[in-house]
Amino acid sequence: MTAPSADPSHLFTRAGWPDELKILYAAHPRDTWPGHPNLGQMASFWLQRHAMFRELGTSLTGAAAQLRAGEMDAKSFASWFFPRAGFFLQELHTHHGIEDHHYFPVFRAADSRLARGFDVLDEDHHTIDALIHRYAEDANAFHAALKSGDPRAATDTLASTADTTLTGLIRHLDDEEDLIIPLILERTEQNLGV
Repeated sequence: MTAPSADPSHLFTRAGWPDELKILYAAHPRDTWPGHPNLGQMASFWLQRHAMFRELGTSLTGAAAQLRAGEMDAKSFASWFFPRAGFFLQELHTHHGIEDHHYFPVFRAADSRLARGFDVLDEDHHTIDALIHRYAEDANAFHAALKSGDPRAATDTLASTADTTLTGLIRHLDDEEDLIIPLILERTEQNLGV
């Protein structure tokens, strides 16, 4: 599905940020975020959206795995899956657009030491966008196969795409938060202009 990359910063290769991009995270690790006085409304809402993407993505991937394992009827799966998958993919696409056009430029300008991190996050968005399109295509292929009566091959493909998308998305969300939330805690939303 996604070709392996030798680039250590690639979404499916990296295991977090290198030390040079953890400069603010060192002062503001995750366990300090809840209740921090500089964790404002925008950051709290943004973290809630990320939590929703993780939760819904996990539910969709789990349901596809159940279907693949024969633990769920294909028609029941389709009626549950399609409205949620459509919402998930559309909201994810919109969320990334807002980040790309509004938040990332502001955050990049706030601390030039983090610029490479925002380049990586931008690359992630392109990778995830391709996965979103693939996910939609595979869901449509499953729907067509269900109508024709034999969705087994389409089920395997859809389950695999859902799993790959979730894996990449979780890596991206974690890294995005680890870069941005410490910046917000350090500078405040008001001073950053968000």
